[in-house]
This record gives sequence, structure tokens and C-alpha cells, in this order.
Amino acid sequence: MSVLSGKKIVLGISAGIAAYKTASLVRLFIKAGAHVQVIMTPSSKDFVTPLTLSTLSKNPVHSTFYNEEDENALWNNHVELGLWGDLMIIAPATADTLSKMANGTCDNLLIATYLSAKCPVYFAPAMDLDMYKHPSTISSFNLLKQFGNTIIPAEKGELASGLSGEGRMAEPENIIIFLEKDLESKLPLQGKKILITAGPTHEAIDPVRFIGNHSSGQMGFDIASSAANLGASVTLISGPTHLSVSDANINLIRVISAQEMYVACHEYFNSSDVVICAAAVADYTPKLVATQKIKKRDATLSIELEKTQDILASMGEIKQNQFLIGFALETENEIENAKLKIHKKNLDLIVLNSLQDEGAGFGKSTNKIIFIDKDFNVEPMTLKSKLLVANDIMNKVISHYEKNS
Repeated sequence: MSVLSGKKIVLGISAGIAAYKTASLVRLFIKAGAHVQVIMTPSSKDFVTPLTLSTLSKNPVHSTFYNEEDENALWNNHVELGLWGDLMIIAPATADTLSKMANGTCDNLLIATYLSAKCPVYFAPAMDLDMYKHPSTISSFNLLKQFGNTIIPAEKGELASGLSGEGRMAEPENIIIFLEKDLESKLPLQGKKILITAGPTHEAIDPVRFIGNHSSGQMGFDIASSAANLGASVTLISGPTHLSVSDANINLIRVISAQEMYVACHEYFNSSDVVICAAAVADYTPKLVATQKIKKRDATLSIELEKTQDILASMGEIKQNQFLIGFALETENEIENAKLKIHKKNLDLIVLNSLQDEGAGFGKSTNKIIFIDKDFNVEPMTLKSKLLVANDIMNKVISHYEKNS
């Protein structure tokens, strides 16, 4: 999955012959899973039509502050457009537009949006060779870099004038590659390996029955998604669940029993930087598993159970530099029991759920947690969607590495 997936992109188009390439650029953004809003300078419409770009982006194209043909039309709010984007890319960026950006010459909707943008801004210059090398253009480049904007370098090749040299706007495919590499390099967990467990385990009684619980696995899967979005390479070990993953950065390993999860966790533990155990692993498993279906004969049935191996504690015993996070689901004396688990299992952080809190626990789309770290600092959180809780957990991981960098 592209790092651009889900990103909201404001594409600014200025009046250069390279504007015709933006139809392909919009198509590639959409193919990567991004959402695109296009802003054109009025003159750029001589090179590519708004109809083409609106069709490809599936959004209206913006060009002026208001519709001159409709006196009752709402104005295009440049502040709103600037705040909407996760990224702003200006391509092609002509010498004229670059100068306006550098000097704050706000005479069109594109520049007004640029000056209002709070997101990272990229620009792809496009102009003739002598214009590209002119001191005023170089000055614009330097000023924009000082503002924190990022240049997508022009390529060498045949130019509209017939000359050959530097100044040709980067090809749409190369713009996508540049953006993906640049964004990936800035992800806070790039290069980190994170091991996550999720879901229930099923402990067989006979070939058709098992001991299990109501865990859906959603919390663990959301943590995996959040970690992958931040650049981590994720190994997700999941018990039986209907959930699936589509992110190429998540390696999903399916298991059934606590023993299978134990083996899988220890296979990946030593190579992991962060381990997050969100699975609801069975504490007990039948001592003997019947080879045939147990028939209903007597009024009662006794099954002898034995403890499963404590996966979290076993990793706590051998951890070296791993940042180890556990989950605790409690019904009474929540804080005290969670603190005991931190000490007993050698954890760096525990995520506490209480079944006393409405909206928390198994089978819900929300969760309400309390963070407790190894120094017993307690941080209650509000009720949130599980995806937002996953983001909070990953922020704890990021903070850990920032403190130890």
C-alpha cells in the first residue's frame, strides 16, 4: 500500500505547458488511494481543462474566489482548502508562481491557499533552461526551501522551446516516487520492527468444541494498521478472527491456540523492537483433548484444565532492548492488579481496560483505557474509537524513542 493512501492532497496547477501532465498525476494520486482537490490558476486552464481534472479527481476544480457567473454562489474559502490538505503539491510551478510564493504576492486563489496551508508543501518547477538558471529563480528556490517547502527537482530533456536541458517538470510517475520516498523517510517509526498479538485463542476440547472468549481482534488489528502507517514493519499474530489486512507492511500470521501463539511470538521476539500483546489469550486449556466428539450422555461433564504458558511473562523474562507493552482486562481492583502485572511480567507499559467502563471491552467499536508505565504513572484516557486508541498507543511508542534518542 502506498504511503499516499488516505492522504488529502491539494494539487496546485500554474500556467505552463507541463500542466497537461497533471491529468496523469491526478490519476496516479487516485490510484495510490489519495483524495485530491485541484486548484488552477486562471491561465492554466489554457493548457488542461477543469473538466478533465474534476472527472479524474472526482471533485470540483477551484480556480477563482467566487463564481462570477452566479452572484449567489458561495466563495471558495482558501483557508478551508489550505487546512484540508495533508500535503500540497504545486506542479507545474512556473517562474511566475514561484516568485509569487516566495514574495507573498497573493493575486489568485492558488497563492492564497498556499499562504494559508499548514501542511507540507512540495513544488515541481517547470520552465525553460535559461529561466530555470536565472538568479531570480534560484532566489525563489532558496527562499521557498527556507520556508520549509520541498523542491521536486526538474528533469533534463527536451523543452517546449526546442532547447534541451534542465527545467522539464518531473514526470508524474517520478513525482509519485519522490513523494513516497520523502514521506517514508520522515515517518517516526520507519525501520522499526513491531510485533503485535490480537484476537482470542481457541483451546480444543474435542474436534468440534473449544474454550474461547469474545475478543474480536479489532484492537490489535487497529494497532497494527496505525503502526504500519507510521512506517513500522509489523508482524501481527492473530488468533481466530474474521478480520484481514491489506497493508503490505503487515505480515499476518494466523494461529488458533495459546501454544501456537506462544511459539509464533518467540519466533519473532528477538528481532522485534516493540512488542504489543493485545491478544486475549486463554489462561487455561484442556489437559486432554478428545480425539472424537464427546457424546452427550451424563447430566454433568468435567474437563480437567491446565495453565497455558504465559506469553507476555515469558517475553518479559528474556527481553533486552524491546519496548514491551501488555494489556490488562480487569473487573475489580483494576489499578492495583495492573501494577502487579507490570512488575511481575517486566513490562514497560500496560494498557488497562475495565469492564466497569461503558464502551470498553470485547465486541465494541470503542475503548476506554488507562496507561500505566513501569514507574507506575497513571494516565486515564477518554472513551474513543479503537483506531484512535491505537494511535494513542503508538504515540507512547514514539515518545519512548524520542526520549531515548
